[in-house]
Amino acid sequence: MHDTNRWARCSRGHRHWGSLGAAGMLLTRRTPEDVPGPTQVLLQHRADWVHHGGTWSTPGGAIHHGETPWDAALREVKEETGLDLSSAHELARHVDDHGGWSYTTIVATADIAVDLSVVAVGEQQNLVWLDPSDVAALPLHPGFGDVWPVVRDLVGH
Repeated sequence: MHDTNRWARCSRGHRHWGSLGAAGMLLTRRTPEDVPGPTQVLLQHRADWVHHGGTWSTPGGAIHHGETPWDAALREVKEETGLDLSSAHELARHVDDHGGWSYTTIVATADIAVDLSVVAVGEQQNLVWLDPSDVAALPLHPGFGDVWPVVRDLVGH
């Protein structure tokens, strides 16, 4: 078994992280009554020292041997933020297939309140709830920015 935490090339010639592909989770929640809008999404501001640092995206990373994209997304959220989202439910998913490598964005919701005061700082420097209409104005990770219009539609906003 080889380590999947390494760079891979897709058939388009792009370099991507994760030899078996990668996955991330876009957590959604119903907006609190005092905030306008029906749904918010949880995004991370990537640490400056990581690939495409300073950009915004979902917590995510390489899929390991024996993992499904769901398993990888849950593990990556825990590793990057400290949040345990094992009670989350998948609502939808988008697979960005580059030919020989893909990134799966899983749109999910949780039955429990997500306490951001316990977030661990690691590969991210901030984790915030945002209205989906505000996301496109942020400096997005290039891969997430490419799929955001499709993923936004999956959120239902």
